[in-house]
Amino acid sequence: MNWKVFAAVCGLTVGLAGCYDSVPDPSVSTQDSKYMAMVPHFEVGLEFHRYQVEDPTGEAPGTVVIDTKKHFLYFVLPGKKAIRYGVATGSEAAGWSGVATVGRKAEWPRWMPPADMLERWPHLKPTAAAGGLPGGPDNPLGARAMYLYQGNKDTLYRIHGTNEPESIGHDVSSGCIRMANIDAIDLFNRVQVGAKVIVK
Repeated sequence: MNWKVFAAVCGLTVGLAGCYDSVPDPSVSTQDSKYMAMVPHFEVGLEFHRYQVEDPTGEAPGTVVIDTKKHFLYFVLPGKKAIRYGVATGSEAAGWSGVATVGRKAEWPRWMPPADMLERWPHLKPTAAAGGLPGGPDNPLGARAMYLYQGNKDTLYRIHGTNEPESIGHDVSSGCIRMANIDAIDLFNRVQVGAKVIVK
């Protein structure tokens, strides 16, 4: 982060929580670079960039906490710190809250429209009939997906990347938690299968 951006971030946060520490981008594969270059670029507001902050959750390290009202996802670190990411969340009608675990993780995952989405948007039926959409820049799950389970049951909700980065900071999804692709990769590299996820 250059000094002008740092000063702007500090200026935004004076009186709130002090200056935030930026978190370097994770390493990416050749495929990641190729696919992400094909996703439209959109510069989200500074508040939705990736920062290390004082942990506001009080949860154990390794826990993921999503504040759907403020559009932030926190990954809890040791030492009362957390990494905060900007996210898009579900619309009021499609929102979901609760406690789950990361049941599995996938890179550039295949997307299968769920049954309730097919009812709302019949134009997706050919995609489902074809076995879903392969991973890639046109796939709405983006670069990475973390699948949320309760017990052994898939909730059908995901934390995932997006090919619509302009949605970050808004209530637009069908209940899933969308992240910028580079943030989804960063979280994917940190979170473990079995990690606790709190959506509130």
